[in-house]
Amino acid sequence: MPRFLHLADVHLGFDRYDSKERTKDFYLAFEDALRKYALEAQVDFVIIAGDLFEHRIIQPNILNQAKLCFQLLKEAQIPVIAIEGNHDNRPYGTVTNWLKYLANDELVILLEPDRDEAGGMVYEMWNGEAGGYIDLDCGVRVLGSRWYGASAPRAIERLAEAMQQLPPSPGHTVMLFHQGLEGQIARYQGAMRYIDLLPLKEAGVDYLALGHIHKSYTEQGWIFNPGSTEANSVEEANYDRGVYLVELSDQGIDAQLKTDYYQRPWVRLKLKARGQESTEEIEQSAIALVQSAIQSGQLNPEIQPMVELRIEGQVGFDRLDLDVRTLQQNLKQLSQALIFLLKYEADSVEYASPIAEDASRLQIEQEVFTDLLAGHNHYKSRANELAKGLIGLKEMQLEARPENELYQFVEELLGSTVG
Repeated sequence: MPRFLHLADVHLGFDRYDSKERTKDFYLAFEDALRKYALEAQVDFVIIAGDLFEHRIIQPNILNQAKLCFQLLKEAQIPVIAIEGNHDNRPYGTVTNWLKYLANDELVILLEPDRDEAGGMVYEMWNGEAGGYIDLDCGVRVLGSRWYGASAPRAIERLAEAMQQLPPSPGHTVMLFHQGLEGQIARYQGAMRYIDLLPLKEAGVDYLALGHIHKSYTEQGWIFNPGSTEANSVEEANYDRGVYLVELSDQGIDAQLKTDYYQRPWVRLKLKARGQESTEEIEQSAIALVQSAIQSGQLNPEIQPMVELRIEGQVGFDRLDLDVRTLQQNLKQLSQALIFLLKYEADSVEYASPIAEDASRLQIEQEVFTDLLAGHNHYKSRANELAKGLIGLKEMQLEARPENELYQFVEELLGSTVG
């Protein structure tokens, strides 16, 4: 019974956090997944459904990471079959890219259908240098595709037509396609409908190997998406994702999602501000929250996790009064996180006293000043008194009183809070 490993969205060279260690995580995850679920599992072949690389232009060390991994598989005589994704596809008019380079180096089989003179699709058998499909010795046909973007539904119709022109498959048919299915994640534009993919099933595809969406999902027993090998963002930390170890038989498809390989852990914490705390109290609460996560074992400083702390709710002071940068640095040191993300999303407390339509200018000023002062944690207990003082200060300014008198007035108004 044929067995294979299905990966997608490896994103070698990921550099979003400007951290060499974080970039290396994506290589370590890829390598460990291949060792455990390709080499040790002794699969017949490996498929990568797009986005092997994070960027079209890559650094030499990132190319070397890919070559090291594929060399391991080549030495074990396990073929690697890949397609391009939107991150690593060739720009229009470009004849080569790094995936093509790896194919020319006989490290991967890059499957790409051609176009005929009428604009349709043509599947030619892989000849060692190019081709759109390959019939493997284990009795499986594997078909490739390209990155089609918004034109994917129309491309699928042409691909299905091209498949029907091929000789009979030696057994099961696997197809690689880099595109997302609607309804899997929020805020994703351009996802395909299930009905758009049905022509592929009707043309004989038994296992549709998807990539693009970084969350694992299956659909109707023949569509499989493993998700990314490593989380690309804090939002993805909670996704089910990994690699599929697949076995094909006459009884059907057995695809097991494997996640037990190297991945850097993520810890997500949340602090709820209620509008009564001072900046010092918010800082102490954040420190206490991280300390509690360490004591409970949720956060292990020894393995340098990725940590996010989100401060939400309301604060009774100007948002800029909290020194977020210093707090973030202190929390990073406390947690020993590789990356510490501090998301400060609290709103300042707002007060809006009702003002009568026939209110005088003095009444309006009194209410406005009171609302502003009541929204500040340091002044809210004396808001009414200080509001009257501000009105008096304004009148003194309009009278062009000397600056020393204005200063003396403010000093007396604030009393011991000045200095």
